[in-house]
Amino acid sequence: MIGILIVSHSKALAEGAVEVAKQMADERLPIKAVGGLDDGSIGTDAVRIMEGLYSVYTEEGVLVFVDLGSSVLSTQMAMDLLGDEKMKSNIHIVNAPIVEGSIVAALQASIEDPIESIIEEAENAWKMNKL
Repeated sequence: MIGILIVSHSKALAEGAVEVAKQMADERLPIKAVGGLDDGSIGTDAVRIMEGLYSVYTEEGVLVFVDLGSSVLSTQMAMDLLGDEKMKSNIHIVNAPIVEGSIVAALQASIEDPIESIIEEAENAWKMNKL
């Protein structure tokens, strides 16, 4: 089963997305929130993201959902800190909305779809109609 990491500038936003995704997913799915800074302020921290990547890593891969552009940069920096090229090649930053995309990915991962299919479905979340 893949792992999912949700990276947000806001701790509450990241944890909320994880909470909803966990309600929809297999309880075995490794999913974690990394949001905000240690002092509770808004921001991202590459070291905390790296630790999050280690905590959800599986050989099947990890999908990372981010909220804003600088969270992409922090995640890329965290991946560089890993040092392990094989591990880095199994981590994918997904171009999808953080909430809808991570929920879709959690559902698809729970039925153990291939990672490429999960990424595609999560990226299609941009097109979800809500009405």
